Amino acid sequence: MTEAILLVGGKGTRLRPLTVHTPKPMVPAAGVPFLTHQLARARAAGVDHIVLATSYLAEVFEPHFGDGSALGLHLQYVTEKEPLGTGGAIRNVAERLRSGPDEPVLIFNGDILTGLDIRALVGTHQSTGADVSLHLTKVTDPRAYGLVPTDDTGRVLAFLEKPQTPEEIVTDQINAGAYVFRRSVIDTIPAGRPVSVERETFPGLLAAGAHLQGMVDSTYWLDLGTPAAFVRGSADLVMGRAPSPAVPGRRGDRLILPTARVAPDAKLTGGTVVGEGAFVAEGARVCGSTILPGAVIEPDAVVTDSLIGSRARVGERSVLTGAVVGDGAVVGADNELRDGVRVWCDARIPAGAVRFSSDQ
Repeated sequence: MTEAILLVGGKGTRLRPLTVHTPKPMVPAAGVPFLTHQLARARAAGVDHIVLATSYLAEVFEPHFGDGSALGLHLQYVTEKEPLGTGGAIRNVAERLRSGPDEPVLIFNGDILTGLDIRALVGTHQSTGADVSLHLTKVTDPRAYGLVPTDDTGRVLAFLEKPQTPEEIVTDQINAGAYVFRRSVIDTIPAGRPVSVERETFPGLLAAGAHLQGMVDSTYWLDLGTPAAFVRGSADLVMGRAPSPAVPGRRGDRLILPTARVAPDAKLTGGTVVGEGAFVAEGARVCGSTILPGAVIEPDAVVTDSLIGSRARVGERSVLTGAVVGDGAVVGADNELRDGVRVWCDARIPAGAVRFSSDQ
């Protein structure tokens, strides 16, 4: 395996306001852009050439990663003028591939944090002679996902929409978002129009008699599509629950980037990350949270399972739980923000303006 396509064109609408100024794969997780972890894991598995299929805020990627040489990779970038969906994006970058018709091409999504054994997936693909091989994972409650039943040999039998009734739950296996394509199969995807690989390409191949192989790998898997999931994924990387060779420091309860400042009596736990140039003041308690570069957590603030954007500020004694604070926003002193709240970029919340308890 020497070649891969990485799909990084999505708008990340479920992650807003984190993605107002930053494409989802470039939002920092465990101190570096999330995409860095994916690139590093691909490199560790033997991949050396990756084509990034970009669209939303496409201009951000190349200035950061360049030609990929710093990561031991050769990176190329292809930008969609109009969103083409997963299948369309794969087809749109085909001309940049170097593989022969029968050689494997790894394809993965830019918003999945996984412990997938990439070499094992490629090995399964080659040993079974499949046209396409899919990483499958098992979930406790599959109702939110499309189901992928397989036979005893792992051959895919069908692609089923999200089940609506208990009777429709025929398997707990779902599509985990990483694939290996035979190179020639990519050329069969229609060019120049939106194509969903999940809804059109895979069912079409199956109907045409192609061999689609599933490999179940349930080590670690998390869709980082929501703010809560993204914060949890970053914490899992810091604590070593999720694998990555790109975490810039020792695994443990906290990760403090080199130019960050943390008061001696501030308490950081639960995989908290404090980004470059950020400051956590005296008496503050931060658990399981991501503090992005330049942000400030003022004295005695309590921040739990939250993400604080670049240059944002959380005021004294404010309590945030499950919150997202956009870049440059200011949460004044003595506020309480609870699960699911999103403070937009550059917004200003006055002192004591939002509370869920009395002010006594």
